[in-house]
Amino acid sequence: MAVEYVLGTGRRKSSVARVRICRGTGKVLVNGRTMNEYFPSEVQATHAMSPGKLLGVLDQWDVFVNVRGGGFTGQAGAIRHGLSRALKKTVPAENRQLREAGFLTRDARVSERKKYGRAGARRGFQFSKR
Repeated sequence: MAVEYVLGTGRRKSSVARVRICRGTGKVLVNGRTMNEYFPSEVQATHAMSPGKLLGVLDQWDVFVNVRGGGFTGQAGAIRHGLSRALKKTVPAENRQLREAGFLTRDARVSERKKYGRAGARRGFQFSKR
C-alpha cells in the first residue's frame, strides 16, 4: 500500500519550501533532521509549525520538508506558507481560519536589488571633499 502525500509549496524572501504531509503520529523532518536540530532558535520552529497548531492537527500528520535558499527566518516563513497550503487541501473546512490568520498569503517582501553607482540598494558611496 502506497503512502498518500499531500504537497504544498511555500515561499518567503529567497527561500522555497516543499512540504509533504501524510497521516501519521506528528513526526516533523526538515531536510532530514528534526525541527529542533534544524532551527537554532525555538522561535523559528514555533513560527514554522503555527498553522498546524492553529488547527490542532499536528499530532495527526507527519510533515516532511525540503527547504533551500535564504536564512533561517525566511525558511521558517516558507515552511509555514507551504504547510498552510498543504493543510488547506486536506481540511478544506478550515480554509477560512488559515486565511484569516494570514497563513495562506505569500509575504511579498524581498530584498531590493543593488543599483549601479551606489554602495547598496540605496546607500551612496561616502563623499570626500578632498
